[in-house]
Amino acid sequence: MSAARDLPARPSLDSLRKQAKKLARDAAAGNGDAITRLHAQLPRATLPLSTRDAQLVIAREYGFAGWADLTAEVQTRLANPLERAASQAKVAILNQEHEWLRTLLAEYPALVSWRDESDQTLLDSTTSYAMDCSDPERERTYTRPVAAERLIDAGATVDRKTWEHVIRTGAAGMLHLLARKNALPRTLSVLAALGDDAAIRARLEESRGRDDAEESSNEQIVIVRALMTACRFKHTDVALRLLERAIALDPALGRRIDRWQSRNAFVEFLAQQPGLLWQEPETTPWETFVIAQLASARDRNDLAAFRRWLDDEPWVLQRAFIRVQTELILPACYQKDREAFILALLERDPALLHTDPPTPRSSLIVQALSYGNAHLVPILKRIWPLPSDLPHAAGVGDAAAVARWFDATGRPVLGSLAHHYPGSDPQFPRADLHWGPPTTQQVLDVALAWAVLNRHFEIAAFLLERGANINTNWGTHEPASILHEAAIQGNEDAVRFLIDHGADLAMEDYRYHSNAEGWARYGSHDERMAELLAAAAAGRSRAS
Repeated sequence: MSAARDLPARPSLDSLRKQAKKLARDAAAGNGDAITRLHAQLPRATLPLSTRDAQLVIAREYGFAGWADLTAEVQTRLANPLERAASQAKVAILNQEHEWLRTLLAEYPALVSWRDESDQTLLDSTTSYAMDCSDPERERTYTRPVAAERLIDAGATVDRKTWEHVIRTGAAGMLHLLARKNALPRTLSVLAALGDDAAIRARLEESRGRDDAEESSNEQIVIVRALMTACRFKHTDVALRLLERAIALDPALGRRIDRWQSRNAFVEFLAQQPGLLWQEPETTPWETFVIAQLASARDRNDLAAFRRWLDDEPWVLQRAFIRVQTELILPACYQKDREAFILALLERDPALLHTDPPTPRSSLIVQALSYGNAHLVPILKRIWPLPSDLPHAAGVGDAAAVARWFDATGRPVLGSLAHHYPGSDPQFPRADLHWGPPTTQQVLDVALAWAVLNRHFEIAAFLLERGANINTNWGTHEPASILHEAAIQGNEDAVRFLIDHGADLAMEDYRYHSNAEGWARYGSHDERMAELLAAAAAGRSRAS
């Protein structure tokens, strides 16, 4: 199968109908390419091809489940030129095509105030979806400061959620751009992120003159957030100043830190945690520190330290910290060989095991299946029930359950798409993947991805025979392909299956415009995987 075709910015229904008619004529005439296209989308179709089936093939080639979905998308694009311009502006921002963005802003001034259905602005598209941009190279990869400046100069307002996200991701360059544009409030946290020691010193001197108890309580929350922010941006001198003020407000904090090591060591440790969990303002510095120690132990695969911190700080297991317990499990679902850390937490009977109903984070099962860790699902089912739908059945390798979602002719009989992932998940990153409303094709393609990545190859072949697209633009974050994901995850069995079943080796991802070989070579630095993909591409070239 080939990759899904891109629908033009201003598509024509008449043109699409003509494409369907031509496909039917060419197939009837025995044209090999037309017949190959037909069987790629409808393996059991027979000739002569009906108008309905020809239109279905065209719709699926454009990535839609059916003709009705395709025509609905065409009508939407033609009816709302601002939405179309916003979609184009996002592409211009991503690809750093600054003159194109300037032209769009001139033609559609309303773009500066445009918002999508989830309240995201074009300025939000210039910030990072990755949660760590503290490294300058990562910031260059994931942020678009030139586009941000162009939008601000054109009149775009910087929302609080936007600049808070910049701080949360540690994007220092983008933060200083917003400061130059006078788009930041002079809060203590912002000053801490900017490393403005003089302003912070003056603000702290001012606060010492107040004795009101309520003011002191509020100040403690503000100081804690600013302290964590200073550590986030590695402004250790500023962080030490803020820590001393936090200890003045909470002497017990100083005693705990001093029993551990030293205040300098405390700040230095937090400053070296780019993936530090962003806690609620009410979380104390010591609690944040302990959570960071647990996360650090998990990430460096130090199970003994992880267990020791859990035993020394049993408050982590309490109901008030259910979110923390969940966040400690989450990375273990996509990292390799971290099952023991999940078990170490659960064997201490955390409150997470006793919530009724369970916390709505079955997305951890999604993460496990998306990263080829289906073996974790039986453990995660102790907390979250496994959804009864096609993708989850495929991901865990339940062939009988998968088969029940198809009729005798091989057509999917899914019922309501709201009962199947991704339609069942309101947090599914639909906008990030550029996927429209839920479709049958999306369900089939996610099921295929999870089956392949978890090495359930008989189920994967079954799904391919029933219309799943091997070159779908599914990805864990942005449009890529199953082959991209298998390559960067180092999943050689999955890569070989995809190659053997004709996956497009040249297909490029959305952000880097790189094929799967590039992801292996430059993303995961896996030369063995890169050479495997290169050899497959060379073999195909010789065969053609």
